[in-house]
Amino acid sequence: MKAEEKRSTAYQKMVKNYLKYNQCPVSATISVIGGKWKPIVLYLIHSDVHRFGEMLRMLEGISKKMLTGTLRELEKDGLIHRKVFAVVPPKVEYTMTAKGNTLCPLIIQMREWGLKNVLIASNLA
Repeated sequence: MKAEEKRSTAYQKMVKNYLKYNQCPVSATISVIGGKWKPIVLYLIHSDVHRFGEMLRMLEGISKKMLTGTLRELEKDGLIHRKVFAVVPPKVEYTMTAKGNTLCPLIIQMREWGLKNVLIASNLA
């Protein structure tokens, strides 16, 4: 039996995707949702935190400029929608788009993993 035939199905799929798209699908995903703040902002919006001020208060250590840039990138990538209300004072809300909602299972899995393997585990140590 040749070495290639012994490889797992997962390995064969990975190689096929590399050859077909000339890029790793995981790297492609990380290029869109990676970074320090994007996953957390997506988690907040998914969890019904829709206003800029709310996010700013909840994200310890982020600047207004960084949050603004992060929201703009997520909007540009089609993951969130920015709705401006014509009221005084100005009101803006962010929601997940259909494309953004496809990331919800991943965001929930990251939340569960963090709870189980980091937060709860650190309290037991």
